[in-house]
Amino acid sequence: MQTVIFDLDGTLADTSGDLIAAANACFRAMGRGDVLDPLVDASTAFMGGRAMLTLGLERIAHGDVAGQVDQWYPHLLSAYEADIDRYTTIYPGAMEAVGVLSATGYKVGICTNKPEKLAETLLSRLGIRKAFASLIGADTLPTRKPDPAPLREAALRAGGDPAQSLIVGDTITDRQTARALGVPCILVTFGPDGRAVADLDPEGMIDHYDALPGEVRRLIGVPALTD
Repeated sequence: MQTVIFDLDGTLADTSGDLIAAANACFRAMGRGDVLDPLVDASTAFMGGRAMLTLGLERIAHGDVAGQVDQWYPHLLSAYEADIDRYTTIYPGAMEAVGVLSATGYKVGICTNKPEKLAETLLSRLGIRKAFASLIGADTLPTRKPDPAPLREAALRAGGDPAQSLIVGDTITDRQTARALGVPCILVTFGPDGRAVADLDPEGMIDHYDALPGEVRRLIGVPALTD
């Protein structure tokens, strides 16, 4: 069965505002104020908590960046979980496209490098968890993207065939994950990197979710009625 697996941050939802806010909570606790900017540093937010802490610590020229990242990362996760959906928004047309795919017979799931518990919490708060048959987070398996195992497992748990799957994402991590599994990748152009994702040579790109069902059909075909 053909399967469409979605990345979460920067693909289904713009989570950068809440991620930056959680990192800034750490910097305020250090007595440094809000070090990161929600707009300027949005792309770093999608690289994860450690990347945000590293950027901020380097920006304030801290003498022990690695040690402080380890020390403050649990604090960042706690701050994020406590206020996970204040600024987060689902990208226009995303859930409508998911609905079209499901109604057509595709299996749909999520493979994210966000910790599984946080992903479950966010999707539930946004009211969209039940739309996805599977959810694989950064800590669900021993490995995370760009290792292909999480993508493969997301397809299997969704009830699909990994060999007939594709991933919809927004970064080089998603591109590398698809390549590692030997399946197509569709990258969105409305994330922080914009149309620069074309440099990653994905099999498909979309400027709006209205175009997703057509790209999916082009790349992996349409599920047979007998599946």
